[in-house]
Amino acid sequence: MPNLLIELFSEEIPARMQGKAADDLRKLVTDGLVEAGLTYEGAAAFSTPRRLALSIENLTAESKPVREERKGPRTDAPAQAIEGFLRSTGLSLEQLEARDEKKGQVYYAVIEKQGRKAAEIIAEVLENAIRNFPWPKSMRWGSGSLKWVRPLHSIICLLSDEGGSEVVPLDIDGITSGKSTKGHRFMAPAAFDVNGFDDYEAKLKRARVILRAEERAETIWNEATNMAFAQGLEIVEDRGLLAEVAGLVEWPVVLMGPIGEAFLGLPPEVLQTSMKEHQKFFSVKNPKTGRIEKFVTVANIETKDNGETILKGNLKVLSARLSDAKFFYENDLREAKAGMGKWLDGLDVVTFHNKLGSQKARIDRIAALAREIAPAVGADADKAFEAAQIAKADLRSEMVGEFPELQGLMGMYYANAAGRIADVAAACRDHYSPLGPSDEVPTAPVSVAVALADKIDTLTGFWAIDEKPTGSKDPFALRRAALGVIRLVLENNLTLPLNAVFASANKDADGENLLAFFHDRLKVFLKDKGVRHDVIDACIAMEGNDDLSLLVKRAGALSAFMATEDGENLIQGFKRANNILSQAEAKDGVEYSFGADVKFAESDEEKALFAALDTAEAAITPAMASQDFAAAMTAMAALRAPIDAFFTAVQVNADNEIIRRNRLNLLSRIRTTCLAVADLTRIEG
Repeated sequence: MPNLLIELFSEEIPARMQGKAADDLRKLVTDGLVEAGLTYEGAAAFSTPRRLALSIENLTAESKPVREERKGPRTDAPAQAIEGFLRSTGLSLEQLEARDEKKGQVYYAVIEKQGRKAAEIIAEVLENAIRNFPWPKSMRWGSGSLKWVRPLHSIICLLSDEGGSEVVPLDIDGITSGKSTKGHRFMAPAAFDVNGFDDYEAKLKRARVILRAEERAETIWNEATNMAFAQGLEIVEDRGLLAEVAGLVEWPVVLMGPIGEAFLGLPPEVLQTSMKEHQKFFSVKNPKTGRIEKFVTVANIETKDNGETILKGNLKVLSARLSDAKFFYENDLREAKAGMGKWLDGLDVVTFHNKLGSQKARIDRIAALAREIAPAVGADADKAFEAAQIAKADLRSEMVGEFPELQGLMGMYYANAAGRIADVAAACRDHYSPLGPSDEVPTAPVSVAVALADKIDTLTGFWAIDEKPTGSKDPFALRRAALGVIRLVLENNLTLPLNAVFASANKDADGENLLAFFHDRLKVFLKDKGVRHDVIDACIAMEGNDDLSLLVKRAGALSAFMATEDGENLIQGFKRANNILSQAEAKDGVEYSFGADVKFAESDEEKALFAALDTAEAAITPAMASQDFAAAMTAMAALRAPIDAFFTAVQVNADNEIIRRNRLNLLSRIRTTCLAVADLTRIEG
C-alpha cells in the first residue's frame, strides 16, 4: 500500500498558529480520505515557519465499490414527490425499481458507485482542505481566489511505494503540485526533489531545516542549558516561550550574551518579562543570587563570526528596552517611597465596573472585608486592612502600565520600598492567587485574608448586579474566582461560613444562589479528585453546607465509606427501608416517625436491630457533634448486618396492625439514624 506525503510551502506562518494548523491539516485530510472510502495505518503532521507537512502511511490504493438502496415514494405518489426523489438520487424514472409492499408499490433507487483510485480522491480532498482551511487570519494575494495565512508558493502531493513515487496532479489557482521543495531561506535556498517522507525529512535536514517542532525545541533547550551550565548559570524555564521560539526558526542557532551592568539591579521578574515579551529571549540566572545576569537568543542562521554580529544587534535593542524598564522602575520607586498616595488617589478615577464603582471604592470594600475575615484565618486584622488598602496601588505604576502581568508582584517591591512590613508586602504579591487550578495557594495569614476578600468582593458584587456566568461565557472570570476561594479555604483548612461572609461583603447579593454556584464549582473540583457527584450532593444537602472544609471532610468520609462492602450494602438496606416506609406513609396518610418499642419485637433479628440502632445512635451523635465523620461512618457501617438480617427474617407489613406500625417506626429509626450522617437518598444505584 502506498504512502502519502503532503507539503504546503509558504511565507512565514506565525508561530502561535503552527501547531493547530498542523493538526487541522491532518484532520481535514484524513477525515476526507476515510469519508471517501480510503483507509490508512498512521498519520503524522509537522510544521516549521515556512511549511505544513503531512505523512500518511499505508493508504489503500483505491476505494471499494459501493451499492446503496434508497427507498422512495409510492408509485402513485404526486409527480412532485417522485421528481424530488429522482433529483436526490441522480437517476431517471426508468432506472427506478417498483417493488410490491403491503400498502402498494414503492419506488426504490439502486445506486452503484464504482471504486476510485486513491490519487483521484486525494486531489479532491486536499484541494477542499486548502480552500477551506480554518486559519484564524488569512490573506488573498495575486489574482486568484485562494486565501492562505501567508502567500502559498508550492505544494508537494506525492504517493510512493517500493516501486517509486508519483505526483498526484493538483492545480489550485495556478499552484501545481509536484515533488520539489526548498530548504533554509538563506543557508540552502535551492530547490530539490523528494521521493517520500523519509527522503523528504533527511534532505530537509541537510538543507538546514529541522522538520519536527519538538526536535527544534529540544535542540534549543539542550544547547541553552549546556551553555549556561558551563558558566555556572541556569536557564529560567519557560515552556511556552520555548514552544514559541521553536516556531520562529527552521534551524535553531543558540547564542548567549550578557546583560549590561546598569540593569542588573532591576528585579529579576522585570528583566525576564521585558526580554520575553519584547525580544523572545530566555533569561539566564545565577543560582547563588537568583539574579538574572545573561540572556539566550535563538537565531535562524549560522554566521561566519559565530553569531557575534547578531548578538551585538540584539544587545543594542535590549539595552534600549531595559533602559525604558529601568526608567519606569526608578520613577515608581520614588512614588512608592513617598507613600503611594498619588497612585491610590488615581484609582478613584479608574472604573472597575460601571455598576460597581471605581477601583478605589472596591479597595475600600476589600479592606473592610479583609479586616472582618482576618480572625477566621489567623491574621492580624490591622495588617490585613493595611495590605488590602495598598494591594492594588501598583495598577497606577509605570511598570505595571507597561507589563500588566507584573501586577501584584511589583506591588510587593513597592511596598517593601515604602517600608511596609514583610507580611503586608507579601500580601500585595499574593492576593491575586491562586489564578488557576495548578497555581500556588498563599498560606501566610495576611495574604490569605486579602486574597479571600478580593475574590469574594468580586463574586458578591457581580451577583448583586446579576452579572453571572452563562453557559461557556464568563467575561469576569467568576468561575476562576470561586475556585480560588475554594482552594484558599481547603488548602489552608479554614472554617469560614460563607453565607455570613457573603452578607457582610454585599447585602444585595443573592447569597443562596451564590452558594449554589460555589457548590457547582466544588463538584468540579472534587470530581477531578475522584469524588462522585452524588456523594457530594448527599453532603451538600446537610446542615452547615456553607462551610467548605466541613463539607469536603464529610464527602471524603462518605466516599471512603462507599468504597467498602459494608458501605455499598448498607446503602441498599437504607434505600429498602426508606422505600417501604415512604410507600406506607403515602398509603396511610400518616408519618411513622415515633414510637418504635422493642417490647413488640417478635424475632431475634428484630430485637437485634433495636439494640444495634441504640448502639449506633449513641456513637453517631457525639461523632457528628465533634465532626468526626469517619467515626460516624464506622458506627453506621455496623448497622449493615442487623438490617440485612432483619429484612431476611421479618415481614414489615404484618397482618397485625400494631406489629406493622411498630416495624414501620423501626424503619423510621433506620432512616433517621442514617440521614444524620448524610442524605443517603441522593446516592445513586
